[in-house]
Amino acid sequence: MPSRRREFIIQVNQIGDALLIAVVFRLAHALREQLAYLFPFPFFFHGHATELGMIAPFRYYKWLYLIVLPLYPFLLDLNGFYSRAHTLGRRNTVWILLKSCAVCTLAVMAAMFFFKLAMLSRGVVVIFALFSIVALFAKDRIFQGYMRNRALRGKDLTEVILVGSEERNTEFAKLLEEHPEWSLRVTARLDPNNNLLTELPVLLHRLPVGCVIFNVSQTAFSEIEKAILACEVEGVEAWLVADFVKTSIARATVDDFYGKPLLIFSTTPETSWQLACKRLFDIAGALVGLAILGPLVLLPVAIIIKLTSPGPILFGQKRSGLHGRLFTMYKFRSMVTNAEMLRAELEAFNEMSGPVFKMKDDPRVTPFGHFLRRTSIDEFPQLWNVLVGDMSLVGPRPPIPTEVQHYNPWHRRRLSMKPGLTCIWQISGRNQIAFDQWMQLDLEYIDNWSLWLDLKILARTIPVVLTGLGAR
Repeated sequence: MPSRRREFIIQVNQIGDALLIAVVFRLAHALREQLAYLFPFPFFFHGHATELGMIAPFRYYKWLYLIVLPLYPFLLDLNGFYSRAHTLGRRNTVWILLKSCAVCTLAVMAAMFFFKLAMLSRGVVVIFALFSIVALFAKDRIFQGYMRNRALRGKDLTEVILVGSEERNTEFAKLLEEHPEWSLRVTARLDPNNNLLTELPVLLHRLPVGCVIFNVSQTAFSEIEKAILACEVEGVEAWLVADFVKTSIARATVDDFYGKPLLIFSTTPETSWQLACKRLFDIAGALVGLAILGPLVLLPVAIIIKLTSPGPILFGQKRSGLHGRLFTMYKFRSMVTNAEMLRAELEAFNEMSGPVFKMKDDPRVTPFGHFLRRTSIDEFPQLWNVLVGDMSLVGPRPPIPTEVQHYNPWHRRRLSMKPGLTCIWQISGRNQIAFDQWMQLDLEYIDNWSLWLDLKILARTIPVVLTGLGAR
């Protein structure tokens, strides 16, 4: 279907889901109320026991709409519920619903705990969570089935002209047949090298064409530019298939730079609400960590470092951040003060492949430094780097600039995302992993990044830190 109509249908879908969520929440309270009568138990409301089988009236739950109604659809959109490919099937749909519902439910529970709303039943929230998944899944199946059947019956079909070689046109036409939900029907095919500028206007005048799809190679661009201008004059949408630049992993997006259309190829996550939430999560995590753990860690560690070895408490080192931009990364000092000068003498004992230096029994590490490294407490000051935006809670570890100078070209792609405190490497064995495998794990993180992946890495980091797996 033409892009504007597709965007409109997505917006209608989002509004419908928000209304459905509101109805399901009200029904969840009604069901919980009925269950309370069938299975009565004492309930405390404003500190006083009420009649058996009573729960707080729905008016006390209405304010939760302020959280649920904007957050739930936002999470669905964030997880790709409205932009997903239909070919991914039911399992993908259910997984998106489960993730979105879980985060929304946790947010509601947290709000109830934070505002001390003991009068509200958690059972209502649990029932709502379960019923919302079922309702949204059923509605999505019905909606997609309706759109597909409507397309198969020829309702609201948009006639399109394919412009490309015979092979390209056949391939694209087959793709459209496999996806009738797009409501596109091929009405004509043109060869860009065979009187395109003469035949296209004739077909635009003779047929009810709503869209022209240009699926061509680079050699035909001079003619295509004129053909697109002809579509512009006729008021017909023109789509340009952007596979003329062959890439292996880069994703193509379209943007506008002050009237100049841009085709952008990127291997990193595009700027989105997910990245904005990642930054907010970084700030919140750093503030909580510094506020809660700071008083317990800073003073004792500072005193012991001062008592056990001469030198400063903190160690600042230049590291390569996003796109290689230099910043100062802070750690609790775990080595002697001239550690950088002594490294050259120890190069022969390096136990890691590649340009990095790792040594199991590094003589530069102080006695207390061994404890700091084994427990990862030496990394605690990097929460400040996270707070100011040089680092993230999750991301590839920031390398030393001299190490970057010896990177292979494919290694450098790990610099395309902001460095972090922990990543897949940390939860997979750290220094027990070869350098190239380490780089591959970082690229795997970049290629598959999502907020959900960050949460899983953070959860798996906790036992790794507690056990000291792979730490040196």
